[in-house]
This record gives sequence, C-alpha cells and structure tokens, in this order.
Amino acid sequence: MKPAPFEYLRPNSREGVFEALARAGEDGKVLAGGQSLIPLLSMRLASPKVLVDINQVPEFSGFRISADSVTIGATARHQQVLESNQIKDSVPLLAQALAHVAHPVIRNRGTCVGSIAHADPSGELTAVLALLDGVVRVESVNGSREVTGSDFFLGPLESAVKPGEVATQVTFPTLPLAMGTSCVEVARRHGDYALVGVCSAVLLSEDSRIDRARIALFSVGPTPIVIDVTELVRDSSANEESWRRAALHIAASVESEGDIHASAEYRSNLVAVLVRKGLNQAYENAISRMEQNR
Repeated sequence: MKPAPFEYLRPNSREGVFEALARAGEDGKVLAGGQSLIPLLSMRLASPKVLVDINQVPEFSGFRISADSVTIGATARHQQVLESNQIKDSVPLLAQALAHVAHPVIRNRGTCVGSIAHADPSGELTAVLALLDGVVRVESVNGSREVTGSDFFLGPLESAVKPGEVATQVTFPTLPLAMGTSCVEVARRHGDYALVGVCSAVLLSEDSRIDRARIALFSVGPTPIVIDVTELVRDSSANEESWRRAALHIAASVESEGDIHASAEYRSNLVAVLVRKGLNQAYENAISRMEQNR
C-alpha cells in the first residue's frame, strides 16, 4: 500500500510549524514519530494534503523535570522517557505504562505526546494522562491553550486538538511518595494493543491505610474511563476482599464494548480480573515507595 500524494514540509522553528499548519487547515497533519500516522497513510485511512514534520524544532524535544511536575516535549521518544530514572522516580506510572507500548524498535521512534494526541482508546498513555490529570499544551498561530486530561479525549482517534493546532507538550504532576501506581493489561501478544488495560493509583496515609484510590480503564470504551474507587476501599488495609469488592463494582458499572478482538462479556471479565490485580500492585508499590524514603 502507498499513501495518497501529499506535500511534505519540514519547518525548523515553532513559528514555521504554526504557519504551515495554519495554511494547511483541515488538510494538514503533524508528523512527529509517525508510528501511528504512517500506517494510516499507507492504508489510506488518512489522506492529508500536507504533512508537517516537526522534528527539526529544538524546543519540541526532550523533557523537563521540576519539583512538582514532569513536562515531555512533542518529539521526545518513548524510549527516552522510559529510560529516565528521574521520570521513574517522579511519575512511576509513565515507565510502567511505556513498558507495554509496542516493541523497542517502535519505542525508539514513537513519541509520548504523539501517542496521546492520536487518542487511540487502546493506548496506554491516554489512560495515564486521564488518571493523573495531566495537561496538554496546544499551540497555533493564534496562541496557546492548555487542555486537561479529562477534556482532551473526545472519542476514538479524536482529541481536542483542532485543525491548524499542534500538541507541543504534556505535563504530569509529580506523584506523592505515599502514592503507588501500576499498569496491567491483557493482549494477544506482548506489544500488541491491549484487549483490556487498567492503570491504578493508590494513595496511603501515614499508617499505610488506603486514603485514595482511582483507576483508568483503556481499550474498554471510546475514551479512557476514570473511576474513583476510594469509597470502596478507604481506610482499609490491603486485602483480597478490598480489591475484589472494587473490581466487581467496576465490572458491573462499566458497559464494555465488544468487537472482532473480544466480546463484551469477555472484556467485562477481564476488567474485574485486572482491576483487582492492578489495585493490589499499586498498593504494594506505594508501600515500597514509602519504605524507600523513610
């Protein structure tokens, strides 16, 4: 398969990118890592008239870490983020999720911001953004705006990025030392898109009891599904009954969607299994983080 003809532009400045996208309007697409876009072009599921390559803009590369946040640029690669010990310490869920993303060859080229902007409901990083209340900066010739994780995903492969705009960075809050996270999923093969996935975050009190717990489901509905399960497990010490109660509640309250890969009933069963597993792992990771920093 070959893509439909398009004009290829490679600006070397932010302003050049914004101007190119403004001229292209709805006919333009941004190329960063290309691991999602190029297959769509090759299968002609997307046929933009203009492709704007942003890889020559220095300001879009790398990541920044401060005391209270981690900011990842538009062309920072999955593998760069996965290998950063500073990011693992500040936002462990990023590394936990990225370990499930495709394979090393793809992670060496694919970008975190691009994965989020692609808005695939099966993507791990979409769930990370939604669960951690991350913020995406979107820019154009008209200026910049920030979109929270709860507002960013509009539907399958549909985000809040409008024609003429580009997602230039994403910011995640640094996680408290008393918070543990996890990312678990089931896929046909490691590296494939998940049939069902769960990102979990559990915050503990000083006496190691559960103070707050949330999960984000992916590959279940058209967008990541964030659920607060605090009331189901608050003030309890971790035990199988706590996780089982939360898992059954979530599985019963979420309407899973069936497709050619898995039936709705099978997905519902996976939700119950993975929520229980994910919350337990998040709790254990919270205990470990607290012990390491005492």
